[in-house]
Amino acid sequence: MIRPPLFATLTTLLFSYATGMAAEPATSGDAGSLNQEKAEAAFKKRPYSPYADRSFPTRPFFGDTHLHTGFSMDAGAFGARLTPRDAYRFARGEQVMASSGQPAKLSRPLDFLVVADHSDNMGFFPDLFAGKPELLAHPMGRKWYDMIQSGDGAKAALEIIGQFSQGTFPKELMYFPGTRFYRGAWKETVDAAEAYNEPGRFTAFIGYEWTSLNKGNNLHRNVIFRDNADKALQVEPFTCVPPSGSTDPMDLWKWMDNYEKKTGGSVLAIAHNGNLSNGEMFPIVEAFGKAIDRNYAEARAKWERLYEVTQTKGDGETHPFLSPNDEFADYERWDKGNLDGSAAKTQDMLPGDYARSALKLGLMLEGKLGSNPYKFGLIGSTDAHTGLAAIEEENFFGKTTPQEPSPHRLAATFMNNPKTGVKVMDWEVCSAGYAAVWAQENTRESLWDAMQRKETYATTGSRLVVRFFGGWDFRPEDMESRNPAVIGYSKGVPMGGDLHEAPAGKAPTFLVAALRDPFGANLDRIQIIKGWMDAKGELHEQVYNVAWSGERALDSQGKLPAVGNTVDVENATWKNSIGASELITVWKDPSFDAKQRAFYYARVMEIPTPRWTAYDAKRFGNRPSPGTRMTIVERAYTSPIWYTP
Repeated sequence: MIRPPLFATLTTLLFSYATGMAAEPATSGDAGSLNQEKAEAAFKKRPYSPYADRSFPTRPFFGDTHLHTGFSMDAGAFGARLTPRDAYRFARGEQVMASSGQPAKLSRPLDFLVVADHSDNMGFFPDLFAGKPELLAHPMGRKWYDMIQSGDGAKAALEIIGQFSQGTFPKELMYFPGTRFYRGAWKETVDAAEAYNEPGRFTAFIGYEWTSLNKGNNLHRNVIFRDNADKALQVEPFTCVPPSGSTDPMDLWKWMDNYEKKTGGSVLAIAHNGNLSNGEMFPIVEAFGKAIDRNYAEARAKWERLYEVTQTKGDGETHPFLSPNDEFADYERWDKGNLDGSAAKTQDMLPGDYARSALKLGLMLEGKLGSNPYKFGLIGSTDAHTGLAAIEEENFFGKTTPQEPSPHRLAATFMNNPKTGVKVMDWEVCSAGYAAVWAQENTRESLWDAMQRKETYATTGSRLVVRFFGGWDFRPEDMESRNPAVIGYSKGVPMGGDLHEAPAGKAPTFLVAALRDPFGANLDRIQIIKGWMDAKGELHEQVYNVAWSGERALDSQGKLPAVGNTVDVENATWKNSIGASELITVWKDPSFDAKQRAFYYARVMEIPTPRWTAYDAKRFGNRPSPGTRMTIVERAYTSPIWYTP
């Protein structure tokens, strides 16, 4: 047999290594000697392995920063019986029994979880259910307990929540910070996180939700600790009830500042559901009777590094009225009124409700105040009040316990305020979302630090992988790399980062890549959304299609034909016969002005798939009500990259 030259060379080398004999070195006259010297020099400078000595995040971790258990006043009233320990067990991948009496389990464990029970009256319902003597000694406590024992728990819960929201709840039964019962509930919350935190495998954060409700307008924030119990137990959560509490976000920020000074620890706050704030989430003139000034802007930018842009109570990226040229703006809308339906929504409120609008308003305020209060990264989370972070479309356990899977939930009413006409059906509840965090390891410290630097993105429930980098020198050949992060970090900044002072004659370039959820749908397209303020102070936005599947082509307006639809609604299935498993591109801003403030973020769209309503209809044999949405286009939103001249 005649061996090819390459095979012969390999054979010689293998024989030499096996016998300990060195291959004969090249002589000084060999043409390859100079190349050999260069290769040896390069080999000495860095390891051969492209993965050795990496100092940047190599994978996203998926989790939920906003989950309620029976320790929350409203969740307990709705019937939630699961505890923080149950919630962590479920998120880690264990099977638990839902409060509705049916087994529940995730298809895949989460990487991290924050049990964010409401700080006001934390732990009241578990104690009432247990019949604590101190509660039964009060006439109202005894009445409510007896109602629950006799099977009239739903009526008791409505009465309790009604009195609590109207301010007529008996003060003797209130769990205020500083009282023994409140301290016990907080300690159990912290102890549960400590018990299930397993660095490197699963992160159980310590946290809570501060639940400001200004005349029914949602101004809630989730507070997340970087720290362990030794620091978190030195304080108790900040509440909204006077005299120790407040509904003013600036007072929450003062509490956070005092915590850090007292303990040497670190906390951050994440606002959510601006879509239910009726314009108050992102103010531009005043807040709580005080003018928006530089102090407000700097404090908000310091303490609120992230915004929860998608969850069960609606998607908060943008709105068709605010983004009329965005064909995907009409997505999972909750825009009928405020949180309790006490005031209907009007169009003038919308700019203060949605994230994209807030990002633009932040550019304007930065020009006026010298600081941008709305320079936030993006995440998704569930806000489920069941103790179950179960928001996969085919495994959706609802927002509250009455909405856990049943043959009746497609036709049920979630909220109805007859005074204002604000009505929301159960089928309008969204099965969303998750937070994706680019961290170096699965620990409290590493994940929290990534949130602090805003290297995060939101998903509406799938676990697709998204990279987004901005710089001045990305080139088309960079998208040929199978390790785009190496190029991304070396030539630019990741999502959540900043670009400054454009080099003469250059426009920003962006490297963006997406990989489908291995158990999910193929990808339709990647878009980059740009927002900017012009020389006249006017705000603008534009959506660019930058990468897509198939042989489609952009029209003269930059629009892309639809990817198609393979959903079989009746059988709640779809085919991955369209779309792409991965997309990557380099994009350069075609209309860049180096004098204008701007932001850019990526939006990744999947092909259409069945919505949770389709799975319910199939499993229970229901006929959905007219207007029920049966398909969905899952998506991801990256944190922005800002350009500041």
